[in-house]
Amino acid sequence: MPKRVLKEFKVEYLQILDENGNCDEALMPKLSNDEIRKIYEMLVLIRVFDQKAFNMQRQGRLGTYIQFKGQEACQVGSAFALDDDDFIFPMYRNSGLLIARKQPIVQVLQYWNGDERGSVSPKNVNNFPISIPVGTQTVHAAGAAFAAKLRNTKQVSVVYFGDGATSKGDFHEAMNFAGVFNAPAVFICENNQYAISVPRSKQTHSDTIAQKAIAYGIEGIQIDGMDIFAVIKAVKDAVDKGRSGKGPTLIECYTYRLADHSTSDDASRYRPKEEIELWAKKDPIDRLEKFMQNKKLLDDAYKQKVLVQSQEIIEKAVTEFEKIQPPDPKDIFKYVFAEMTQQQKEEMEELFGK
Repeated sequence: MPKRVLKEFKVEYLQILDENGNCDEALMPKLSNDEIRKIYEMLVLIRVFDQKAFNMQRQGRLGTYIQFKGQEACQVGSAFALDDDDFIFPMYRNSGLLIARKQPIVQVLQYWNGDERGSVSPKNVNNFPISIPVGTQTVHAAGAAFAAKLRNTKQVSVVYFGDGATSKGDFHEAMNFAGVFNAPAVFICENNQYAISVPRSKQTHSDTIAQKAIAYGIEGIQIDGMDIFAVIKAVKDAVDKGRSGKGPTLIECYTYRLADHSTSDDASRYRPKEEIELWAKKDPIDRLEKFMQNKKLLDDAYKQKVLVQSQEIIEKAVTEFEKIQPPDPKDIFKYVFAEMTQQQKEEMEELFGK
């Protein structure tokens, strides 16, 4: 029996903007100066939000919160490449993505305070609720992509997850399904190097996350996830490909979380200080600022103006959020089904009266 020669398990790596602000113009996506400023302003806005939400949790004004510092480019860059009616399936580290996708900041705060009303998507924007179980949203995204294909709506389904999720069965089932049915799905792995406290090298033996696409016969690409331009280009290419009927893509955004896993974590117990300092030099906002300075798109006055405006927007949202009345406890019975069952009615009356 003749031997089969397998292709090498290698995937393309994309970087356009390096940590010194130098840009490969040949790969640069087409962006106007106004669009670049808009992207920068969103990056700063969600960074300010992230720190404010963390502070509020520490002050007892918000529930458990999961920061995304360092991963802003993955979220803003991908949101920029999507249409409002495309589907997104976020994970728990995607507050910045939701804000970039027009989810009101007040609602994002509501969500982190345990108020499910914060999960309601704005009209005409297809934001699905945050998924807490690791990896389960990948299956939902594959289903939505297949539905869009059947309906011929030209919508694309985009799902976000961490490197740890790629070791879960849901991820593999979703990839296989999307590949078999050539569904318009984009799988975005925000590989921040740690599955909670477990380093990537100890939870998967793959050299890259992107190469896992090979097993399912779909395209996989690894990109610099702290390079906003690489994210925009890779996601736009994948979205255009899916929309034109050419199937799914797995994008590995090679990035890093510059904060703890969550407000209940102490990353100093498993990450050396030197590692964090090394990755901090790759900060997505810093490198975009260097690029914009070189292009005369940013000076100290504009930088300060953006920061102050972002702080004002966030503070206004916090004030509005803290005035909202808490949800009615009866809602846990009222909204499980379209119509309450007799048992639910009886249980609700037993707890709260008629």
